[in-house]
This record gives sequence, C-alpha cells and structure tokens, in this order.
Amino acid sequence: MYPSHIRDAARTMADNMQQSELALYGSRLRLPNRKAVVDILKELRCLMFPAYYGDPALMTLAPEDYAALLLDRIEEHLKHQIALSLPEDEAGRADQIARDFIAALPRVQEMLLKDVEATYDGDPAAQNKSEIIFAYPGLYAIFVYRVAHELYIRNVPMIPRIMTEYAHSRTGIDINPGATIGSYFFIDHGTGIVVGETTVIGSHVKLYQGVTLGALSPRAGHSSLPGKRHPTVEDNVTIYSGASILGGETVIGENTVVGGNAFLTQAVDANTRVVIQAPETIFKNASK
Repeated sequence: MYPSHIRDAARTMADNMQQSELALYGSRLRLPNRKAVVDILKELRCLMFPAYYGDPALMTLAPEDYAALLLDRIEEHLKHQIALSLPEDEAGRADQIARDFIAALPRVQEMLLKDVEATYDGDPAAQNKSEIIFAYPGLYAIFVYRVAHELYIRNVPMIPRIMTEYAHSRTGIDINPGATIGSYFFIDHGTGIVVGETTVIGSHVKLYQGVTLGALSPRAGHSSLPGKRHPTVEDNVTIYSGASILGGETVIGENTVVGGNAFLTQAVDANTRVVIQAPETIFKNASK
C-alpha cells in the first residue's frame, strides 16, 4: 500500500515513539486542551472588561447576574482542564482549586484597573483608557500574567504556562507566571520584554521594550533548582529599553532609573541613576 521508503521511515519513527522516555504516542498522557485554555482566557477578559469584550446580549442582565453567569461558566470549564493537568490520583483537587481561583478574581480585576491607570498616567500618547484596554499589548500581557499567576501559586501544572506563552506569541512579551509583580505596573511598547520565573517586582514599576529580568546561565541546569534565579526590582523603578538585569542576588533599589542597554549583575542602591556612557560618534565626509 505504501512505498518501501515510507514504510522504512514509518517503522523507525514508530520505534522512536515506543522507546522514548517521553510519551509520544497513545493515551499515556493526561493533558489540558490548549484551545480550551485559550477560550477560558477569552471568557476571563469578557469578565474583567465586559463593556469592551463582553456579549452585548448578555449585558442586558444586571451586572451581578452577568458576572455570576460568566464566573460559573469559567469555573466549570477551568475545573475540567485543571483535572486533566494534574496526575490522575490528584484530579480531585481540581474542584477546590477552581473555587479558590474564582474567589481571587475580584482582587485580580482591581489590580488590572490599577494597571490601566498606570499605563494611562505613564503614556502621554494614550488618548484615553479605553484605547489602552482595546489596543495595548502591554496591558494584555499583564492581564494574562495576573490570571495565570493565580493558578501558578496553587501549583497547577502546565495551564499557567500555556496562558503566558499564548500572550507571548501575541505580544512579544514573555512574563513567566511564577514572577511576583506588584500593583500599578506599566509596560510601554513591550516587544522583547522577558520576566523570569523568580523575578520579584514591586509597585509603580515601568518597563520599556527589550528589557530582560533574567537568570545567569546555571551550570548545574535543573539541579540548581529550587532557588531565586532572577532579580528583584523594588518600588518606583523605571527600566529603559534594552537593559538586562540578571541574577537572583541582583536587587534594584527603590526610586532607581536604569538607562537603556545597561547590563547589571550586581545590586544597585536605592535612588540611583544607572547610565551607560555612549561611545564616541565620528562623522566623516563621504566624498573624501
């Protein structure tokens, strides 16, 4: 039925699938459905910002009834995906995790409204707050992070990372769901920002495009876990484009401004301006 070269390749690939320690074929894995997780994110955005993303027909309901309807639907869908992400003997935890997640959402919404305020206050180009909710990739990445973080801190595998990687693919902003980020957080432009898993960010912090809050490359790989591998950024810090701040012992003190393209692997005292001296620029007449 198939040519010999097809059969030969198929036989070798079948051997790979069956012999690999990584499950590659069959029903050995319990996995959440990526599309279902993305659909939950969309429902959550309708819940957080209904006037912008909600179904107009549903908004004929009283606000409390609208919220209750979406919360109930989100809880049911999320519970199923959490159960699939957990080992089979722990799947019974999914119900309580989903309930706790739902209980946290009012606080998440309050944080997001502060993030909208921070973005409007920090960006003179913003015409109004509605534009920020509709169009700003930074706010979208923050929204997904804040939702995913609530699942991460409840030890839900895989789903938080699916959520933040979806936001990463849409915005170019990579915020690990394990990072801890305070209120009134502002990302401007955003493309190329990386925030690592053990990063701690205080309140009233601004990040510009291309900033990396990362880890020094661990020689020990996974055996170096657990531990704080990423920096701490205290309150009221601004970090301009292209700066790289690396390492778990690196603390950027409060009220500090880090200039563009800085490379930092050591602590910076509070109330400091970090400036990279520009190289000399020489102009020559092209005709000579």
